[in-house]
Amino acid sequence: MIAPTTADRGTASSRSLLAIVFRTRPSTLGTDIAAVSARIALVWIFVYYGAGKLFGAFDGPGIHETSLFMASTAHLHPGGLFAVVAGVIELGGAVALALGLASRLAAVALLVDQVIAMVIVTWTHGLHSSTTVGYELNLALVALALVIVGLGAGRPSLDAIVERRLRAHSDTDPPSR
Repeated sequence: MIAPTTADRGTASSRSLLAIVFRTRPSTLGTDIAAVSARIALVWIFVYYGAGKLFGAFDGPGIHETSLFMASTAHLHPGGLFAVVAGVIELGGAVALALGLASRLAAVALLVDQVIAMVIVTWTHGLHSSTTVGYELNLALVALALVIVGLGAGRPSLDAIVERRLRAHSDTDPPSR
């Protein structure tokens, strides 16, 4: 048998590196990193906006100002109802994502929240405007929410614990006839 030369080993390691760079099948660790990163970003942003809408936290408008905005600018009536709904979706969705509990459902709720905000409020401003905010943030948040909808919360989550328990429970059940 012929021993591999240094050039053969170099070619093999180059191919291995290329295989890693161009691999399309996700790794478990890579999926967890992507899911947790998306969750952290969404939690950070939606705690800020949801708590601001509901309680005036972080110098936010509070429920009264948010109600006025919903009724006048967004043309959603009654403004108070839509202010509470938006605040609960944003803050509640952020808490759910922070815990990794019902993450796909929370991500769908946040996605719908942002699509509605984009269509009703920011779409007319375009992607970017020199005088006001466009829909670029809404679009980025929709994309992050879609990551969670598609991948789930990842292994470091309550969803993963629930899934393991459900799987263990179904494995111990006798087969139904």
